[in-house]
Amino acid sequence: MRLIFAGTPEFARVALAQLHAAGHEIVLVLSQPDRPAGRGMKLQASAVKQFALDQGLAVAQPRSLRLDGKFPDEAEAAQAAIATAQADAMVVAAYGLILPQWVLDAPRLGCFNIHASLLPRWRGAAPIHRAIEAGDTETGVTIMQMDAGLDTGDMLIVEKQVISATDTTATLHDHLAAMGGRLMVDALQQAASGALHPVKQPVEGVTYAHKIEKHEAAIDWSQSATLITQRVRAFNPFPGATAVLKGETLKVWTASEASGLPPVAAEFGSIQAVAPEFIAVAAMNSVVNITELQRPGGKRLRVADFLRGFEIQPGMVFEPHAAALPPNAPSTSLQA
Repeated sequence: MRLIFAGTPEFARVALAQLHAAGHEIVLVLSQPDRPAGRGMKLQASAVKQFALDQGLAVAQPRSLRLDGKFPDEAEAAQAAIATAQADAMVVAAYGLILPQWVLDAPRLGCFNIHASLLPRWRGAAPIHRAIEAGDTETGVTIMQMDAGLDTGDMLIVEKQVISATDTTATLHDHLAAMGGRLMVDALQQAASGALHPVKQPVEGVTYAHKIEKHEAAIDWSQSATLITQRVRAFNPFPGATAVLKGETLKVWTASEASGLPPVAAEFGSIQAVAPEFIAVAAMNSVVNITELQRPGGKRLRVADFLRGFEIQPGMVFEPHAAALPPNAPSTSLQA
């Protein structure tokens, strides 16, 4: 089948690789423009672009596909490339641009999307993060016939995936990326034979997975250990949950809910115990055991290794979350 592929990050690259391996003719690849990345902030091609170039595939990187938008010349060039491609279908996975109606109408069979959730739950930009953050016990992949709405198109194939108690966004991403590529290969086979049966999304159960913002990373110790550990898992690897101690912003990479309860009068964020395996921190009616963390500019370390270069004692207190501070309160770390 002649395909146009639109995608940008690693999640999309996995799907593109599977479609390429399945023998589909990828006549055009659309990806986001190169972005500054790394310590040197040098321009870096997306994972999808890098794969496409390695395979000798044609690549276009318009900043917009709106003919009436800020970059009409780029949109017009993309329109010409898409028309020339004469594609049977377009496959979209984590592309990052809204597709206007002219794009949706261009391929003979329309546009198919790989979405990493069980629609209509978690429509939007960050479905994997938000599912873990919310404590969902399952998610999955939906292959969808795209329309002009935000992840509102008819469902073509749906497959579920259990979210384990130790899954992070990183681990779940890898499972769902592989699943998405496999399901899209199946969907195109069915589309070629007319065997797909579109199903309307339910009107109940709609939720939106808003883009992850860096300011969300700060741990709020006035929340329960359950909510805190869910957020730690959800924000691994990006943006990484953070907590401030002794004036340093530390990243907390792994944590679990302890079985015991803090003393009744324990201050939120106060360190209850320090051991080679964990640092126990008081939360709302619960205790969080931190097991892996990182200093600015340092490496991710298990607690025993971390403590060799950063002294932590029971009685110290992590700085309160900004939203939990009273008006005009100083934003400084506390120590016993």
